[in-house]
Amino acid sequence: MEETKIVLDASIIVKWFLKELYSEEAIRIRNDYVQRKISIAIPSLLIYEVLNALKYSGVYSEEELKEICSALNKYGFEIHDLEEDLKDKAITITYKYNVTVYDASYIALAMKLKTVLYTADNELLERFPKVARHVKEYS
Repeated sequence: MEETKIVLDASIIVKWFLKELYSEEAIRIRNDYVQRKISIAIPSLLIYEVLNALKYSGVYSEEELKEICSALNKYGFEIHDLEEDLKDKAITITYKYNVTVYDASYIALAMKLKTVLYTADNELLERFPKVARHVKEYS
C-alpha cells in the first residue's frame, strides 16, 4: 500500500518543538511519518521558517537551534525548491490571492502534488478551503 503524501507548513512543525494549541495533533503527524504511514513534502523554505519561529520564541539557545536544524535535516522530507512550474504557480497564487510568496509556496506544492496542506494558519484555511486542512482534522 502506497503512503499518503501530505504537505505541511511551518506552523505544524513548530508545534513539534513548542507546546501550543494543536501540538498533540502535529506530533501525531510526526509519529505517523516516522512510522512510514505517511510521507511529507515541503517547500525548501520550511526549515528556515521553523528555525526563525523557534529563535523568536525565546525558548531555544543558539546551540539548541543548531541541533534542531540537524534533526530536521535528518527527517528526510521530500523537499521541493521553488523552481519551474512550482515557482510559476506560487507567484500566480501570491498575486491572485494577495498572500505572501512563503504561504503561496505551500499551497502551490499541495496543488502540484494533488494532495492536502495541513496548517494551523487561519488565513490559509479561509482562502484555500479546497487545498488546506486544519491540523485538528488530521486523522
